[in-house]
Order: sequence, then C-alpha cells, then structure tokens
Amino acid sequence: MIVIIKREATEEKISALAEWLKTQGIKPDISRGKDITIMGLVGDVNGIDTDLLGALDIVESIKRISEPYKAANRKFHPEDTVVTLDNGTKIGGDNFVFMAGPCSVESEEQIIEVASRVKKAGAQLLRGGAFKPRTSPYAFQGMGAEGIRLLMEAKAATGLPVVTELMDIKDIDLFDGVDIIQIGARNMQNFEMLKELGQVKKPILLKRGFSNTIQEWLMSAEYIISGGNRDVILCERGIRTFETATRNTLDITSVPVIHKVSHLPIIVDVSHSTGHADLVESASLASTAAGANGLMIEVHNDPAHAKCDGQQSITPDQFDIISEKVMKVRSAIL
Repeated sequence: MIVIIKREATEEKISALAEWLKTQGIKPDISRGKDITIMGLVGDVNGIDTDLLGALDIVESIKRISEPYKAANRKFHPEDTVVTLDNGTKIGGDNFVFMAGPCSVESEEQIIEVASRVKKAGAQLLRGGAFKPRTSPYAFQGMGAEGIRLLMEAKAATGLPVVTELMDIKDIDLFDGVDIIQIGARNMQNFEMLKELGQVKKPILLKRGFSNTIQEWLMSAEYIISGGNRDVILCERGIRTFETATRNTLDITSVPVIHKVSHLPIIVDVSHSTGHADLVESASLASTAAGANGLMIEVHNDPAHAKCDGQQSITPDQFDIISEKVMKVRSAIL
C-alpha cells in the first residue's frame, strides 16, 4: 500500500503519521520526489483502516500494490535510485558506468596493468574476481584473500573503485576496502546472506540467477532493501535457455522492464551473457541502446592464457574500441 501525501503537508505531520503506523506494526518508507511525496507501507496492511487513513488532512490518496516486492517497486519510489560511491561515482539515473577488468585476479602485474588500461579508456570501476565459483572442483577457484589484497593495490595505483564477488558471508571482513559487493547468480536466492547484506553499509551488485524470473530477482533485492541497505544495483547476466550458441541467453528486455517496474539501476554483464569475446561489442551496443545504466565487461591483457573465462574476455585494445562506440550510442539516445 502507498499513501500519496499532499504537497502542503508539514514534516511534523508526516513524522506523526509515520510514528503512528509503526505502532500498528507497519514500516513506513518515505520517498520524496521533485513533485510528490509518497509513503510506502511495508508489512501486513490488512488491519489498517483505509477510510480513517484517507480522511487525514495530509493524505491525497491511497493505492494498493499487487506486486509482492514493495521497497524495490517504482510505485513506492518514483524517482530513480542513484548509488553514489565514496569517490563521487554515480550509478543510476542518467549516469552510465563501465565496470571492467579480468574475470579473475591472477597477479599484481596483471591486475594493475588491466586497471590502468581500462581507466584510460573510460572505465569508472575495476571488476575482478578474488573468490571464483566454478562448476568443476578442479578449476581455478581464485586467489581468495590474496586476490582482495591485489585488488586494493590496483585501486591505490589507479584510483578506480573495486567491485568483486562475495561467495560466503563469513568472508565479509575481507571486503572493507571493496566499494561494491557483488552477489553472483548462484547466491541470488541465498536469503540468509541477503538478510545479512541488508545490514552492510556498502552498495550491493545483485546478479540475476540462471533461471530466475524478474519478479524473483526483485524479491531478492527486497530482502536487502528491507534490511536497511537501499544501495542495490541489479545486474542482468543472461539466463539459461535451450540455446547453445551462446553461454547464456541475454535477456535484453529485462532492462526496459526493470526501468518500468523498479527504481533500481540495472547494468548488463555482456561477457557472461554471451560467453564469446566476439559477441561482446554487439551485446554492449544493444544493452546501451536498451537503456542500461552501465556495462560489466571482462578485460584481460592475455585472454589466451587466462586462468578463468579467457574465451569471453576481450583485450584492452578491444575495450578501447567498444567503449568509444558505446558512448556514441549513449549520445544518440540521450
């Protein structure tokens, strides 16, 4: 349920209403836009007397929401959420970012070289895996804590904020210097982890699960937001279908759908969704044209000898070309 507040309502009366709702077991979520103030009611609203609520002099109207996700719903929060990092980088709204770097951190020389190159080409964030979920127990699992340390070295050398994946909540203390915590497809419905992340004061990049619907994805975001952390960024990384020509099937329509139903920013992982380096450019341009708030791209200085996902990684020279073309598309659609 959402309550539309009249423009002339005073802060004192809005606060009084919010406090009364709390006594009824309802969590009020106040969203102030340019032209409208909305109070979203989170919880069991069946006991709320809507006639009484609607009769208050500060209430313009009341609307019920049928979707199970509330806090992630655009009806609750009409204005786009913009996540601002410590260095001032903004994700969401009219802002656009590149998150670029290797699938996996392999050495200090490698990560700093790639970070320097992608920054020069316009990347605002460095992506890199320290902990790597792999289907095979024999595949390279990442460098773990040492990988985090090397990402911090690259951050210090280039000034790029870092986004990397958390696989187990027990490792959260290692992520103090990480700017955005990535939750991968396998953990999208790890609800106990999502509850914990609601208490973390860092932006969360939430990837869509292999076979999850958009509603299920938003319900996972709801866990984080309802826990108190509003800085959630969605990441479309392709879904599993019957098609075998690509690693996954890029659901390009999820971008406009998310913008329609949610206020959260959405970026597209064009590397995992295609699985082939020669498809990354096309996927990048299409995702940008569809309205993505950014792209996540795997860039490796030597893809042929990468320890992880070399077949879908592009070189720094290729990233130079793609980033330039992407910005031309951005200019055309703005």
